[in-house]
Amino acid sequence: MSDFDVIGRGWRRSTHCNANGTCVEVAVLSPSELVAARDAAYGDRSPVLTFDRAVWSGFINRLKEGAFDLPR
Repeated sequence: MSDFDVIGRGWRRSTHCNANGTCVEVAVLSPSELVAARDAAYGDRSPVLTFDRAVWSGFINRLKEGAFDLPR
């Protein structure tokens, strides 16, 4: 990702992450109104995906609604 400097950003991850780092980290790329996501296991070496804040918020809302839950 060449358009943004993502190293040293305030990356956050869930408190439910495993010790082996199998989780996603997210950071807000101010003032661009983008949210970045990466694989915590790779840290600064991870590829970074970016999303518009509105798209990211919609995704989070769908997660909270259980839209992506696997059948039990």
